[in-house]
Amino acid sequence: MKTDVEELTPTRVKLTVEVPFDELKPNLDKAYKEISQQVRIKGFRPGKVPAPLIDKYVGRGAVLQEAVNDALPELYGRAVEETEIFVLGQPDVEVTRLEDGDQFAFTAEVDIRPKFDVPEYDGLEVVVEDAEVTDEKIDEALGNLRERFASLTTADRAAAEGDFATVDLVAKIDGEEVADASTSGYSYEVGSKSAIEGLDEAVTGLSAGESATFTGTLPGGEHAGEEAEITVTVQSVKVKDLPELDDEFAQLASEFDTIEELRGDVRERLGRQVRLQQLSDARDKALEALLEKVDIPLPDKVVEEEVSRRHQQLEQQLMMAGMTKEAYLEEEEKSEEDFETEVADAARLAVKGGFVLDQLAVQEELGVENEELSEYVVTQAMQMGVAPQQLAQYLTENNQLPAIVSEVLRNKALNLIVEHVTVKDESGNEIDVKAVQRELGGETVEAGDESAAQDAADESAESAEETPAAESENTEK
Repeated sequence: MKTDVEELTPTRVKLTVEVPFDELKPNLDKAYKEISQQVRIKGFRPGKVPAPLIDKYVGRGAVLQEAVNDALPELYGRAVEETEIFVLGQPDVEVTRLEDGDQFAFTAEVDIRPKFDVPEYDGLEVVVEDAEVTDEKIDEALGNLRERFASLTTADRAAAEGDFATVDLVAKIDGEEVADASTSGYSYEVGSKSAIEGLDEAVTGLSAGESATFTGTLPGGEHAGEEAEITVTVQSVKVKDLPELDDEFAQLASEFDTIEELRGDVRERLGRQVRLQQLSDARDKALEALLEKVDIPLPDKVVEEEVSRRHQQLEQQLMMAGMTKEAYLEEEEKSEEDFETEVADAARLAVKGGFVLDQLAVQEELGVENEELSEYVVTQAMQMGVAPQQLAQYLTENNQLPAIVSEVLRNKALNLIVEHVTVKDESGNEIDVKAVQRELGGETVEAGDESAAQDAADESAESAEETPAAESENTEK
């Protein structure tokens, strides 16, 4: 087999592959066997039809086409391996020559990772926020904890912001009720803007038994995005009572006897969280600093696929939140054009970052051990709430293990970068990343996780109830 590589662009090549016809013999034999199972010729059982009769009744051309289709994936894979190119995505294949008994040739155009070397990254310096735990952050964490133990008390008055109103909702379009947009006994926090737009204004000022009608855009269901006439009826109005921050509360919400002990535990946990956040920020900023030193072309198709993936991810998140894209852009104070530009820029940066980490893994000859793969799968399974064996089986059956290996390699490459850069906080103090990692016992935190204050409060409340105030009625008066 002979393979020539033509560079169409720095990120796309054309492979021209010539194959001696004899190499197709196993594929031809397989094609005859499969066609023999399918055809019905008098006097011959399925699978026993001789090749000459298949050529006569089905046609040699059909057999050649079947053999070529069977051979192409393996031949293309061999060509990629021999030329040592890093392909991205599926190739555009064209058979250019197929002469029976002589030669077979095809071309394959495919995107490739650009060829480059990762520049020196020793001496890079990044700055992260100070690991400061203020009294305000502790108060915020304790406040979140109080919210979890709030009780609801019926109020004999009209609903106001901050109240919890139990409501019935009936949505109609052209006079016909929309079943999947109507509900009863829905507990809603007035002023939270967490449901359909216009509900807060409609509910405010209503007392139990009163109704109001407004026009709103349905966020989900069969009629998502359509305007509907919505009638809201208030069943009851409740106010939220927060417990006092005293020793009794500490005993109720945690394993501690006094509020000072609880406060001290929250301070310690917040300290761990902010240091974890420093490590996460150091990783992000170290990669950003290295990317600024690298100028490489990016395949348009790969960037477009990343943009599409990000759009799909946002759509899923908005659907789960019951929010339209228009409402999201309004909340973020962004125009459609600004949003698309932002997504495209982020997609290009993500693709570039992946290329750089992949190349660094090659340059530094990084590898992945089975133990590292197992650890990754276990961590992901815990985050997804499934059994590790179940996730491992899914990844194997769906051929996702190569992607997992790539992800682990990229993490190792990024960790290597962080180990070689200088990390300082805003006060100018140098941070020993390895020492912090040892102190935190190998914990990691990814950017975008929940706030440190909320995490710390949740961890402190080891014996806390899980029911939020919106669904709890501990005290009914």
